[in-house]
Amino acid sequence: MEIQNSALKDIDEIFRLYKIATDFQKTKYTVHWPEFERGLIETEIAENRQWKMVMNGITACIWATTFNDPKIWEERNEDPAVYIHRIATNPDFRGKNLVEYMVEWAKKYALTNKKRFIRMDTVGDNQGLIIYYTKCGFDFLGLSKLKNTNGLPAHYDNATVSLFQMEVKPYN
Repeated sequence: MEIQNSALKDIDEIFRLYKIATDFQKTKYTVHWPEFERGLIETEIAENRQWKMVMNGITACIWATTFNDPKIWEERNEDPAVYIHRIATNPDFRGKNLVEYMVEWAKKYALTNKKRFIRMDTVGDNQGLIIYYTKCGFDFLGLSKLKNTNGLPAHYDNATVSLFQMEVKPYN
């Protein structure tokens, strides 16, 4: 398994995985991802913030990162953190605990970039994801009602989010 930056040639696969994830969300939850703008993904790729996990030449999982997330994390945004967004798993790889592999990568990525925390959020009170992400090593920090969602994707409008954080300890 290899984790690498996504490239523009991956954009169709990225959108295919987002569509599969959104369709799945629609069967389970009232809030689901909107259709993301192509320009957002192109920018993330250009800035080396869109990632993929590749197994046997197949994209198993994708996600995006940023070092800044003030509208969701508010005053905590001042902490040195890497924020992970929009994890989408290829259905052929579901159940393979890919987030656990991603977390191991994220720990190294955070340390390389001098970040103390790895953070994620999910819209709503999704008990399944809360259990899964805590099993992967994240602390569930609780629910937070977003105050200013201007500029965020549509699924954040008037949303309450579940916040997750993992402190990264330097290796000895």
